[in-house]
Amino acid sequence: MSLKEAAPQRRSSKEEEPQQRRISLWRRFTSSRMLLLMCLPAIAFFVIFNYAPMPGIWIAFTNFNYRDGIFGSPFVGFKNFEFLIKSGQLWLLTRNTVLYNLAFIVLGNILAITFAVMLNEIRLKYFKKITQSIMFLPYFISVVLVGVIAFNLLNYDNGALNGIIEGAGGEPIKVYSTPGAWPGIITLTHLWQSTGYGTIVYFAAIMGIDRVLFEAAAIDGATAWQRIRYVILPSLKPIFVILLLFALGGIMHGNFGLFWNLVGNNAALFQTTDIIETSVYRMVMSQNNFTTSTAVGLYQSIFGFAIVITANWIVRRMNPDYALF
Repeated sequence: MSLKEAAPQRRSSKEEEPQQRRISLWRRFTSSRMLLLMCLPAIAFFVIFNYAPMPGIWIAFTNFNYRDGIFGSPFVGFKNFEFLIKSGQLWLLTRNTVLYNLAFIVLGNILAITFAVMLNEIRLKYFKKITQSIMFLPYFISVVLVGVIAFNLLNYDNGALNGIIEGAGGEPIKVYSTPGAWPGIITLTHLWQSTGYGTIVYFAAIMGIDRVLFEAAAIDGATAWQRIRYVILPSLKPIFVILLLFALGGIMHGNFGLFWNLVGNNAALFQTTDIIETSVYRMVMSQNNFTTSTAVGLYQSIFGFAIVITANWIVRRMNPDYALF
């Protein structure tokens, strides 16, 4: 066949490709219609609560007032961001938020994996179930109740901690006036609440490991530590990477409920406890400062998005199978 005869056939095949692609897409859509229907509530949720409010970020670039509205208020460019940077408040909020979340991620994963491995080694079935339930219980306790418990333990006048110290002949401690004590208190409280949940996730992953691997390790005479090191930990690597990426995506989002109920509006502790969420809440509720709070929120979203993209790129370079996208 000559080139002149082959050319029309090539054009014809190129014209058919989009049509075949549309037919294939339609077939996939019809074959997965039930799954897509089940996704509709989640899609509606994200559209209503995540995408529909996005035009509101324009407030961060304006001198907002109620009379002119969001898009009629005077445009001021990046002045709201300049104010935050020059005041030093942005650095303080970023430092506190990121450091707290890093502590939560690192210590939380280490404890969750450790307890999951220990649970797997327990042979008594009932003891294992009771231990799981006790560890999971704090996850369901309201942060309001956690704040009340912490206050009753730590307050200066009649807290349980100072009662024990005074009973031993010591001087009571003003915990709610000591900023240096709160990074440890908040981190321990968060770990107490969340470690049980993380343990269940990793324990479920261990239960999904092929039992043949354990049998082969037993035949080879592997000790308990060798089973953990060469079978369990490598098998947990994918779930660890995925959970890490999800956690990094929220590294600029603090646990507002926990921080607010533990510390509240205590200005003496802001140096070590103020995070982006609590600062934005105060700006809106006590100062009606929508412009600065929106600027902080926009900065938080862009920073978090950049971290997720960077972390996913690093993971993809190391092992493409573990990357989210």
